Amino acid sequence: MTPVESDEDLTRKQRREQARSQRKALEDAEAANAMRRTRMTQLGIVVSVVVVAIVVIALAAGGKSSSSPPKQGSSAEATAIAAVNSTIGGVPQSGNVLGSPAAPVTFVYFGDLECPICKDFTLGALPQIIQKWVRSGKVRIEYRALETASREPEVFKAQQIAALAAGKQGKMWYFVELFYHEQGEENSGYVTESYMQGLARQIPGLDFAKWMSDRNNPEYSNQVAADGQAANNQGFNGTPSFMIGTTGGALKKFEYSSLTDPTGFNQAIESLLKG
Repeated sequence: MTPVESDEDLTRKQRREQARSQRKALEDAEAANAMRRTRMTQLGIVVSVVVVAIVVIALAAGGKSSSSPPKQGSSAEATAIAAVNSTIGGVPQSGNVLGSPAAPVTFVYFGDLECPICKDFTLGALPQIIQKWVRSGKVRIEYRALETASREPEVFKAQQIAALAAGKQGKMWYFVELFYHEQGEENSGYVTESYMQGLARQIPGLDFAKWMSDRNNPEYSNQVAADGQAANNQGFNGTPSFMIGTTGGALKKFEYSSLTDPTGFNQAIESLLKG
């Protein structure tokens, strides 16, 4: 005969079953949490690997896209020299002026050699302007300095003096053009003495020793200051900025619509020549 469980025994058994069920639920919950933690850890590792890969790719892409001065003797340097020769080779130069002194139209270009927007103009619309108007003796271009992009005033002055010293030998525009063609990343501190000497050594026919000596001439420092004052007098606070007019007459501000399309420049020059 099966013994009859008392109410107390039943209650005790129920409590044991309930406790067992609770322990089982806790164990299951803990196991589930452990699995989730494992998955989250694995996911975290995967995400970290992906992030690292993205950073590496971004840095690599940034390194490729950022502009750095070409190494001396590199193919990039040779390409820059060829492009500059093609643009201004054979065009008369005197000091900061490119073109014939007798040209009926004067075009003034205020620039900062480290300005990337000036580079857009110098490599964009300017070669076509030189080809169409300067080579034909109708336009003379004056390059003047206005500090906007160079982060250090002393560096700005030094690089412009280096350009003016090249102008003492009728080579300033070679220095200016090569600087823009080989311009480094803005605010990267790429403009060093070595960089400027490297540009000078690329200029065809430049007497390097004389150029080094001429850079000590105080008149160039005065010229840089005078250029800045002339720009301030016109209310210019950005580069590139332009003035245009008949040679020997009053020059007026020129507002450009594009730095890569010469159409607006051509129209202004044509208007002056007809007038």
